[in-house]
Amino acid sequence: MTQPQPVLALDVGGTKLAAGVVAPDGAVRSFVQIETAVDEGPTAVVKRLLDLGEQALAEAGGSVGAVGVGCGGPLDPATGVILGPPGLPGWDSVPLGHLVAERFQLPAYVENDATAAALGEYRWGGWDVENLVYLTVSTGFGGGIVADGHVFHGAAGQGGELGHVVVDWQGRQCGCGARGCAEAYVSGTSIARRATEAVAGSDSTLAGLTITAKDVAEQARAGDPIARDLWDETTAMLGRMVAVLINVCEPQLVVLGGGVTRAGAQLLDPVRAAALRQAMPPAARACDVVLSRHGDAVGVLGAAAIAYEQLETS
Repeated sequence: MTQPQPVLALDVGGTKLAAGVVAPDGAVRSFVQIETAVDEGPTAVVKRLLDLGEQALAEAGGSVGAVGVGCGGPLDPATGVILGPPGLPGWDSVPLGHLVAERFQLPAYVENDATAAALGEYRWGGWDVENLVYLTVSTGFGGGIVADGHVFHGAAGQGGELGHVVVDWQGRQCGCGARGCAEAYVSGTSIARRATEAVAGSDSTLAGLTITAKDVAEQARAGDPIARDLWDETTAMLGRMVAVLINVCEPQLVVLGGGVTRAGAQLLDPVRAAALRQAMPPAARACDVVLSRHGDAVGVLGAAAIAYEQLETS
């Protein structure tokens, strides 16, 4: 059997764009990333993404057989059209798959970024499991499900949209228009927004900062009471969300990735403890909660996994 060529992988996030060339064994041969700059609009961002892809190709050398693209949803994987993700304002009916295929003159496959990352973790995470849930805790919050070795897509192709599971039906407004979505509480953007609201008029060490989720984690570790309460609320909410997913999906593993997970054990330990304590005992005993081993490259690996899956089944 002919060994497949490496693929070019593109990852579109609300904060970062990333590109890399990934070999069939999951080895990342090149990796580059830049800021997304969503305020520049989709046309400018797509150009930056394609230029970044060219840079990744140049750094890796050699040829590739296809392009995989991970992007926040909703989107249509069959047509590669982006359908107005909350984290990418103005991306309404953007034909990303066509634009990528046209630029690189290669087959291009587009998938929800968290769904793609779930497949990447399944293929190359080294976990040796058949049932896995991946959650990205980043600018936004989302997830993907691998059930019995297969990515779950659902009837409309949007299955696994875990960021918009409602955890408080009378809760905070989410970017999708609904109230109380998990994303409205545990994404990096929402952590920063909640902190900004909480410190107004206070003597918190966060006051006066342009607050990020990283700032909240750091000041919580340093003992700031407002930051500590916010972080505890966030991990409790995420832990409860993971417990629900363990009960519903009964995975062997829940993998957490994305920028907020750079907090490491400060995030993982309370989330894991809360999730396994609150999940139904049989499901909890069959599952563990871990951090992705791939760091910033998890999105690129996910996009590559989508391309390889499509090449293998076409």
